[in-house]
Amino acid sequence: MADIILIPGLWLDASSWDAVVPSLEGAGHRARPLTLPGVGAPASESAEIGIADWVDAVVEKVDAVEGPVVVVGHSGGGNVAWGVADRRPERVARVILVDTMPPPAGSGISEFPVVDGVVPFPGWDFFGEEAADLDDDTRERTASRAASVPARVPTDELQLGDDRRFTVPVTVLSGAQEEAELRAMLAEWPAWGETFDAIESVEVVTLGTRHWPQFSKPGVLAAEIAKAAARV
Repeated sequence: MADIILIPGLWLDASSWDAVVPSLEGAGHRARPLTLPGVGAPASESAEIGIADWVDAVVEKVDAVEGPVVVVGHSGGGNVAWGVADRRPERVARVILVDTMPPPAGSGISEFPVVDGVVPFPGWDFFGEEAADLDDDTRERTASRAASVPARVPTDELQLGDDRRFTVPVTVLSGAQEEAELRAMLAEWPAWGETFDAIESVEVVTLGTRHWPQFSKPGVLAAEIAKAAARV
């Protein structure tokens, strides 16, 4: 049994894991979904919040529990998860990345339009094929709960400094891409490829989904998270 810390991607909060949590707990794990600092807050309250603050918030949760800790990061939350492994390599038993890859030092998540000093959810149409497996009801329900993120978070450079992070086992839960496709993509991004190759124990599992499996196939996602967590 492990404590599984669930880190959402941009614009999402702890509730984005609602359909995943029961299966993880049914498998005997303790699921700890998070809402990160500044999500949904106006610029007057979130302008100073950056990616380091998100990493700090998760590190605080890691420090608060005993025993094995598994850190799960979806999409941009993967940068946070990898930052936590860098900060607490002796405490994190496994990193699970949901449709994202371990970033090299100095990476940001991505750049999105800033409106009124924050980055609002751009809507599902913005993501095209990445959201192709979300039906209309799911799109409406999840979009209504999506919230802005602090302007700095998507573009802040992730600070990494402890090479022991490479000793933490990593499971990549890829949405649609097989491992060979991912490795071919990484070969075109040398810094990312070098990071991936430096990890001592890494596995890639293809879910057969698009980018948001916690909404499209939560049972499949939960089963693979539980399977990976069972090995810590």
